[in-house]
Amino acid sequence: MKFNYTATNKEGKTITGVSESTTKEALIANLNHQGLRPIVVKAISGKNPLINRFNKNKKVKQKELVVFIRQLSTMVGAGVPLTRSLAMLQGQTESKYFKIVLTGITKDVESGIPLADALAKYPNVFSEVFVNMVRAGEAGGILDEILKRLATQVEQDSSMRKKVKSAMTYPVAILTITTIAFFGVMIFVIPKIGKILTDLSDGKSSLPIYTRVMLSGSAFMQHNAILILVVFFGVIYAVRRYIKTPKGKYQFHALLLKTPVIKMIITKVAIARFSRTFASLMSAGVGVLEALDVTGGAIGNKVIEAELKEAAKAVKNGKQLSEPLSESKHFPPIVSQMLAVGEETGQIDTILIKVADFYEEEVEAVVDGLSSIIEPLMIIVLGAVVGLIAASVMGPIANLSKNIGT
Repeated sequence: MKFNYTATNKEGKTITGVSESTTKEALIANLNHQGLRPIVVKAISGKNPLINRFNKNKKVKQKELVVFIRQLSTMVGAGVPLTRSLAMLQGQTESKYFKIVLTGITKDVESGIPLADALAKYPNVFSEVFVNMVRAGEAGGILDEILKRLATQVEQDSSMRKKVKSAMTYPVAILTITTIAFFGVMIFVIPKIGKILTDLSDGKSSLPIYTRVMLSGSAFMQHNAILILVVFFGVIYAVRRYIKTPKGKYQFHALLLKTPVIKMIITKVAIARFSRTFASLMSAGVGVLEALDVTGGAIGNKVIEAELKEAAKAVKNGKQLSEPLSESKHFPPIVSQMLAVGEETGQIDTILIKVADFYEEEVEAVVDGLSSIIEPLMIIVLGAVVGLIAASVMGPIANLSKNIGT
């Protein structure tokens, strides 16, 4: 971090300048060591001008991040200085954005800033869990081992996300196409067919009720298409904005945990993430309270995160973590029981890794099962929509044919 400072020397002369330091206190101590007396020390925005050209929310691909972590772990383990390792990896990455990020990190480390603090400047690339584990690895002198664990954790998390997303891609695509096709038919096709049916029959009132409902709906959509679109996208925008607020996000996550099937997937994913992340932090020497705080933010569900915060309060009051988790609404009993065994044997990290493996396999099984169920369900939904439209159109035509025949 850069600071503007104003200080006086031994002769009483005022000196101003710019200097880099990890903290304000460290800079003051350094100035005192140089025989200067600080008067004003003010932090300068540490934003990288190159980064500002890009979207501040831009992220790096998980695959590229894993490669970087593994290569850095290998180099550090082989005794290559950290600054040299970062400089070498900076030249190997293909992503222009990641290259700029690594350039900034390398400069920070060369200026004496710890690697964890340098990584923390890019929260869109390196998560809080990532930064805390690196900080623990630096403090314990086991940075290479921590980086290996991080690479494994990032790979596992990425794999789980891909499986869940791939299971949801098909139904979302089919639902989107069905919705577009339905509105297209109702706005452009049904009005023409409705006019023919009305002309051939004795008027709209002689048509079956379901046909009249469909024609009325079609007429409403045709005359208010722009209004419907504005309201539709307006509602989506408002909901998304609300979900981004703390209260909205909590309520949305609570709703997901009450939705059948989705609740099961989210709970299992959350438990797997908790187990693997907490185990990694504990094995890195991070304290239980700090590990709980970091793990809660990495789970991805505010309701379960709130439960972990309550568990942290209980631990702070002298209880073992397994006790508050045994009363949890979302953590199954097996988690608290396995955790209790780990606390008794002193092998919490080993036990929780096994729990994480188990629940990741459970997620895979559920996702695979959903994939086989979703396809026939979507076919039934599509068939119902097509059948409803066909019945509304073909029923009156059949009646008219009979009348003509008689």
